[in-house]
Amino acid sequence: MFVVNVEGAIERNGKWLLILRSEKEEHAGGTLTLVGGKCELEGFSSDILERTLKREIFEEVGCEVTGLKYVNSSSFVTDSGINVIDIVFLCHHKSIEPYPKSSDEVDDVVWMTTSEILANTELPEYLKVNIKLSEKILQDNSYTKF
Repeated sequence: MFVVNVEGAIERNGKWLLILRSEKEEHAGGTLTLVGGKCELEGFSSDILERTLKREIFEEVGCEVTGLKYVNSSSFVTDSGINVIDIVFLCHHKSIEPYPKSSDEVDDVVWMTTSEILANTELPEYLKVNIKLSEKILQDNSYTKF
């Protein structure tokens, strides 16, 4: 009924990691977005959202993250009519400098501050909402990065 997609709002030194999605991508090709991907069928399993996100981040940009914390969830319909549930997690960059590891999915990686993201008129509103919510959690003293 739904594709389940997870995304990581990856923070490092006051900046957020965004990817330029490959033009080859069916949905939102050529746009800046958070790193993430779809959950695969696993039958009975645990921590599927967190494991999927860590796997997708490593596959797409070659880095590791830690300190995953739920940000929000939403739904949308792709251009081809697929219903998607999207879950965003705040993540802290742990190791390895991100790079466009999967050329079929990622054309470039960019680090931007919250204010740069919010001021950019070409970025979608849902990305700005996710960054604002992530920033709020990050500023909360209860968030630990490790």
